[in-house]
Amino acid sequence: MSDSQLILYSITSIIVLLIIFFLIKRRQPKLNLPPGKMGWPFLGETLGYLKPYPATTIGEFMQEHIERYGNIYKSNLFGEPTIVSADAGLNRFILQNEGKLFECSYPRSIGGILGKWSMLVLVGDMHRDMRVISLNFLSHARLRTHLFREVEKHTLLVLNSWKENSSFSAQDEAKRFTFNLMAKHIMSMDPGKLETEQLKKEYVTFMKGVISAPLDFPGTPYRRALKSRSTILKFIEGKMVERVQKMKEGNESFGEEDLLNWVLKHTNLTTEQILDLMLSLLFAGHETSSVAIALAIYFLPGCPRAIQELKEEHIEIARAKKKSGEIELTWDDYKKMEFTQCVINETLRLGNVVRFLHRKAIKDVHFQGYDIPCGWKVLPVIAAVHLDPSLFDEPHHFDPWRWQTNGSRGPSSSCASVTPNNNIFMAFGGGPRLCSGSELAKLEMAVFIHHLILNFQWEISDADQAFAHPYLEFPKGLPIRVQRHSLL
Repeated sequence: MSDSQLILYSITSIIVLLIIFFLIKRRQPKLNLPPGKMGWPFLGETLGYLKPYPATTIGEFMQEHIERYGNIYKSNLFGEPTIVSADAGLNRFILQNEGKLFECSYPRSIGGILGKWSMLVLVGDMHRDMRVISLNFLSHARLRTHLFREVEKHTLLVLNSWKENSSFSAQDEAKRFTFNLMAKHIMSMDPGKLETEQLKKEYVTFMKGVISAPLDFPGTPYRRALKSRSTILKFIEGKMVERVQKMKEGNESFGEEDLLNWVLKHTNLTTEQILDLMLSLLFAGHETSSVAIALAIYFLPGCPRAIQELKEEHIEIARAKKKSGEIELTWDDYKKMEFTQCVINETLRLGNVVRFLHRKAIKDVHFQGYDIPCGWKVLPVIAAVHLDPSLFDEPHHFDPWRWQTNGSRGPSSSCASVTPNNNIFMAFGGGPRLCSGSELAKLEMAVFIHHLILNFQWEISDADQAFAHPYLEFPKGLPIRVQRHSLL
């Protein structure tokens, strides 16, 4: 073949390939992606999205994007093309179609530190099986009996240690309460014991790494967290070995009511799966509940009317108990805490402990005229819906009365647009991945508020507020000063 023939052949081949390419391109439907920009290569807009901001807002970054592009926009976050949703309808659609159109998709660094068997990162049948285990352990019957007593016991243990006219970190005290409670539930560990305090110390280091940049270099919080994770898992595995040996010896009374014993008796999970399950439940059960309690302590002093109504509700419960000669709270008492539930809902709505969720489209999705391509990351932003002025009256105002359904209202001039029953309020997520510990979290908050209101008055002793990093934290630890009182 001559040079001229070779050149002609090459040009003809290129033309044919170009024609085929354009024909294929024409056949493909053009995607109608939401508006938005992708930002820098790889990093995209991640740094701007994660910039800290007050927790009772959605932050300047998201506010500007919503104003420019609307409640649904595209971006590049966490190294992936992403659809961000501040739309209540799309958020609900995403959560309800878990496993069908979308699946959980947290950054790889989260799985690396929580473990590949963590409930947070699992998908499909394995997540369902792990969820069933946690739901069985946190069953309604168990909440009403054993867990209820333990919640009150650990609440009083913390509150009774508060000294008159002292100032301390409310955030740390809330974390002490929830950590001790979960350590007891999971492994029958008693508060104040040396092993419990050592585990708590390792866990604090671990938590700092979970919420830090995933930089696996010497000296970084992430590297220290990986080391603490290893220490914690060795500790849990040691407990497992002890339990298995006691079971072989026929001595099953020790720790019979805790989660570790339940899993060893009733499941066929591997050692690695059990370890990751214990760690993930300790993480989920401790962190979110403690932040929610700290938020309630922060919001209430700014709403004296709410404190007064709480006092009236809890004095009535306490006087009825005193009259009947009872001491411990009961499930019936808990069900009478109606306004307390309004305070809990409003705390979760305004504070937004969980601000957004990580999902991925596993099929091409069409929603409200927009296309969400298969493989794209999807972020349903729960906080943006909870703070949407078109859905909630004065969304940045702490108004527990917005949750009342009997027509009575507090200081607000008008009724909120929504109630907890219409699927717009998603403090605990939704769909198949609805938080299995949601009822326990609300119980913890209610019992803590009951004894706090009856026995203390408090004030913020040093100005502080919750910031989203995107995790929630009070930079100063929420310093409060307390004084004892008796309302009975």
